[in-house]
Amino acid sequence: MRKLSSVSYCLLFLLIFASTQFAQDMKPEAAKLYNSGNKMLKSGNYNGAVDDYNKALNIEKDFRIYYQKGIALKNSRKLQDAKDSFENCLKMKSDFEAAYNALGGVYFSMGNYELAAKNFEKILEITKNNSYKAKVKVNLALAYTKLGTSAMNDGNSAKAIDYLKKAVSNSDYDAAYLALAKIYSEVGNYDACLSAAQNALKYRKSIGSGGPYYYMGIAYKNKGDVSKAKEMLTHAKNDATYRKTAEYELTALN
Repeated sequence: MRKLSSVSYCLLFLLIFASTQFAQDMKPEAAKLYNSGNKMLKSGNYNGAVDDYNKALNIEKDFRIYYQKGIALKNSRKLQDAKDSFENCLKMKSDFEAAYNALGGVYFSMGNYELAAKNFEKILEITKNNSYKAKVKVNLALAYTKLGTSAMNDGNSAKAIDYLKKAVSNSDYDAAYLALAKIYSEVGNYDACLSAAQNALKYRKSIGSGGPYYYMGIAYKNKGDVSKAKEMLTHAKNDATYRKTAEYELTALN
């Protein structure tokens, strides 16, 4: 839930940003429908909002109308239609940062993390707003973490490490560090495993403490520091998820 909420938070920020743009330069009837759609969108009447945006688009094609329509469709979980609307928005205004973020969020929700990352990366290329850039980097870290864990599940360690390193280069995401610790332990890079596990614990927000302690224990064991390994594994067994494996490792060390 935390991963998805991070993306949703950034989309909400951008919705508010876009809605404050003035519509005086639209044709009067299109502007009236656009403003009506925005009111419906704000109240949660997404179908009504889409109807008004469609009517406005029949009068005038405008990137803002496509964007707001995309937001309404995204909130209705009509992801394919939302994607099409954001793409139409970008055809009209190729430097519209909010649309790239929204499109990235749609791709993320659709499970296409590669295209999600591509759209988030595009924002970093064009934005000059450092605060905005920091928010987008969080989303980018989430997308790269998804790609990394997928590569791990496919048995492609090198690709997984590459994606996960990209994730933590954008944001100190605890789950990405933990995934790195796991895969480094599997490939036998115990120094890197230890460092990643320590960072997972340092930046812990969305994960339990058992995972970082467990992989620190594994790293110390394989580095020959039995005392530190026992200390870390003892901490790890307090986490129900890692209790059995930590107890097994402790038994093996005695």
